[in-house]
Amino acid sequence: MIDEATQWRRFAALLPPSRRAEIVDCWDVGEQEAGLDRLVAGLLEHQVAISETLRAEIAVAAEVWGRWTALAPGLARCLGDHHDDPGLRLIEHAAIVPLPGTSVGTDMALADLLVVPWIACTRCGQVLARAHNQEPWGDLSHLARHYVLFVPRRSTATRLFAPESAWDA
Repeated sequence: MIDEATQWRRFAALLPPSRRAEIVDCWDVGEQEAGLDRLVAGLLEHQVAISETLRAEIAVAAEVWGRWTALAPGLARCLGDHHDDPGLRLIEHAAIVPLPGTSVGTDMALADLLVVPWIACTRCGQVLARAHNQEPWGDLSHLARHYVLFVPRRSTATRLFAPESAWDA
């Protein structure tokens, strides 16, 4: 289980003290969305290098608070710190082609959904993806219906997570 308050303060600690207080204040008053916006802006402004694992953690926090789509381009532009990279990699948002749910798993809950690969583990080959409805006008639904952990080209080994379980996934 992720202790979000601790995680939030760890994110804030990446920034200079003046910006750090802003991020913590946002958490304390329940303005997580604004805090995430300020975090990514601060990382870019102060050219803070972050590991791919930390980039993935910020992506999950942004997803949980409904800011992933808006923050993905900025997060992708953050400097990388390749010294402490245990193998997680955020999959580039712009390069993603949604996959039919049936191509990544046999679970019937995926049958009518499109799956967007999101975070990859370069050590084990597993991919965490967001599964979405396709809206009548062609776009993907704003919120994920499920999170799916799978190994590409193996449609039987999947784990499905509920929409409120991004951190668990």
